[in-house]
Amino acid sequence: MKSYMLIGILAALPAAALAQAVPSSTYLMKAGASDLFERQSGMVMANSRNPKIKSFADMMVRDHAQSTAEVKTAARASHLAVKPPRLNAMQARNLVALRNARGEARDHLYVQQQQAAHQDALKLQQGYAQAGRAAPLRRVAGKIVPVVQHHIEMLSAM
Repeated sequence: MKSYMLIGILAALPAAALAQAVPSSTYLMKAGASDLFERQSGMVMANSRNPKIKSFADMMVRDHAQSTAEVKTAARASHLAVKPPRLNAMQARNLVALRNARGEARDHLYVQQQQAAHQDALKLQQGYAQAGRAAPLRRVAGKIVPVVQHHIEMLSAM
């Protein structure tokens, strides 16, 4: 089958049909890393001179602390162990770059990083909400999706 035909077939499938069951351990690892990155980068931005950026960063620290707590509670309800979160390599590099940037350049970099991070988080949460194996985690992922979408809308307005 030619690759363009395969692409056409895949594009015609509904998103739910393309969602693959993500192992719960993978979801927990990625969700934990995502929240950790959001909280740490938000703390870096605590001294931004831009009130909109500072307010958004403060909200990221609060919202992602809450989603971490909700995911941990759902994991316990699913009889799953939650390991301490670790940033992936890209998140670690992004955090270093953010710490090294200054002034408006840092504000701009923060927004760019947040846009990309939230797109990744949205895909993760939507995917697990649709096809995750542990029901309590699926419910929490579904609850987190509109929060992440709201964050994306806010970022688009900056």
